[in-house]
Amino acid sequence: MSATARRPGFEADAIAKVAQARDSLSADTPGWLARWCGVVFTDVLIQVGDLAAARSACAGELARARAAGDLTAVVDLLSYAARIGWLAGDMADVRAHVREAADIAFRIGDHSVLHHFMDERAMACAATGNQAEAVTLWAALEAEQQRAGIAVVPGADDRDLKRQATEGLPAEEARLAEARGARMTLAAAVEFMLMLTEQQATAESGEAGASAAASGLTERERELVTLVAQGRTNAEIAAELYISIRTVGSHLDRIRDKTGSRRRADLTRLALNEGLI
Repeated sequence: MSATARRPGFEADAIAKVAQARDSLSADTPGWLARWCGVVFTDVLIQVGDLAAARSACAGELARARAAGDLTAVVDLLSYAARIGWLAGDMADVRAHVREAADIAFRIGDHSVLHHFMDERAMACAATGNQAEAVTLWAALEAEQQRAGIAVVPGADDRDLKRQATEGLPAEEARLAEARGARMTLAAAVEFMLMLTEQQATAESGEAGASAAASGLTERERELVTLVAQGRTNAEIAAELYISIRTVGSHLDRIRDKTGSRRRADLTRLALNEGLI
């Protein structure tokens, strides 16, 4: 139905059919099916370009999914809400929805949504001349898909975009960007994607961007932050550095006090800002 909605002249028919299917649901219809119909209806409205109706439908369906505790539907609808914000030029909405969707997707293990966000942000970076960031994200995505055993055959348009982004950089810079992405864990890559989303939101809103202040980390603290960003647990860090788990905790507490980075995701972002990964 979404494909039908993209065909010129078939938009009204697609909306009517999905609305009819949604409205024909009975009280006995399983909740997950009703919510799925709402997700499809939102998608069709986006495809036909009726952003006002799509925003309204998405908000209603999102409220119902939250009330039902259907986190899969919540993630899908937050993704659509972000898409609506993107098309409407409201990057503040995009930032909020992508952040929440990514947090929930990690919690429920829905990595396909995270992959989709990374790919979309890479394409946006390539389109706005940020080739290094695009190459890094695509390399991170490819590495993650390989680790997960996911075989992806990109279309001709995708291959062209990636080739153009790579060729738009000096050879050494392209190599470093690819190597950086390949080293990232999924958590680090998603945090990088969120940083890029927030930077664009800040730039397009005219807000004064917060410059990354020097953290003042010692060499040992930089080492610990790097290991956290690489996904190591405190026990794994302790074993690698030949120190106690308690000492690792003390170091990380000092880093948090020094930088305000309370969560491990914040420490990952700190590592990204410091160029440690």
